[in-house]
Amino acid sequence: MVPSILLAGGGTAGHVNPLLAVAGEVRRRYPDASIRVLGTKEGLESRLVPEQGFSLDIVPKVPLPRRPSAQWVSLPGNLRRAVAAAHQVMEEQKPDLVMGFGGYVSTPAYLAAKQLGIPIVIHEQNARPGLANKLGARFAQEVMVTFESTALPGARAVGLPLRADVAAQAVSSPQALAQKRLEAGEYFGISPHRSTLLVTGGSLGAVSLNRAVSGAARSILNAGAQILHVTGKDKAEGVREQVARLEPQLASRYVVVEYMDRMDLAYAACDLVICRAGAGTVCEIAALGVPAVFVPLPIGNGEQRLNAQPLVSAGGALMVADEDLSPDWIEKTIPLLMLDGPQLARMRDAARTVGHPGATAHIVDRLSALAEWPR
Repeated sequence: MVPSILLAGGGTAGHVNPLLAVAGEVRRRYPDASIRVLGTKEGLESRLVPEQGFSLDIVPKVPLPRRPSAQWVSLPGNLRRAVAAAHQVMEEQKPDLVMGFGGYVSTPAYLAAKQLGIPIVIHEQNARPGLANKLGARFAQEVMVTFESTALPGARAVGLPLRADVAAQAVSSPQALAQKRLEAGEYFGISPHRSTLLVTGGSLGAVSLNRAVSGAARSILNAGAQILHVTGKDKAEGVREQVARLEPQLASRYVVVEYMDRMDLAYAACDLVICRAGAGTVCEIAALGVPAVFVPLPIGNGEQRLNAQPLVSAGGALMVADEDLSPDWIEKTIPLLMLDGPQLARMRDAARTVGHPGATAHIVDRLSALAEWPR
């Protein structure tokens, strides 16, 4: 029996990265498996899925409006076309399972699979589920969630599928981690021996984080630390202007990049991270045991605050509202924390109690059992 699976999800890294983690683990275990991905031509998956060597089948983007709007008028026709496109892929591939990760393409995937009688598995990464997975959970054979608090019928908390490099790093020996920190220092041009603050607003960046940290840079650098700052695409100019105002000996310890392809090295380099609280970020930080300051995205349905809460409650992270984040808050909080080695060590240990570094393997175990693939 040759395993066959169709994965659906896209739009943002929060949907695409878990999908690719599962696809990669299925491919590792079953090199001959048929693995196809449903996605849109506009989402991040249009680039990342082919880069990872998987077949991407395009379906029309179908936003599900949360409130009455003009989009409701075009929704039935758009949804019919998207379901028909997903149906065609499934008729061609004949997958054993359809697994969805939420996002625009998951709704038509769930509906087409239901029509064809193909078992459905869903994975919801956020503490507060999205509309697509709320729908899919009604008729899915297996409902997997990242967080215990996620309210979906029949949900099983399994953690978040992590990228292979991050999952491997999470279970590395202290010697291997020390070597990776040296590699990170060389890669970024920073000292592996200085306390390092990582700042990242995710793939799109976060202007409020950029302004607050760059505005407080002198106090952090004067404490002896260094900063690795991922600004987001086209968001580096303001940060670089602030860095240019610093004395050269301080500015040399503030590294600015727009986008980060090697987050494994960024995590290895840092002693503390200031970041948003997307599910992927929270779960990577927990698995790796990186002390964090979470600044949840202030828009949306509040899921980022819920994502971060278990790690904050365990003592592995702090949380500050976006509206309260300022250079003054940074100056009063971050330099002292970065100088407090015992506190950072306690936060590292606490974070690991919340992490699930083996989530990807566990999820594929469940898929294998459901589809009766050879073990």
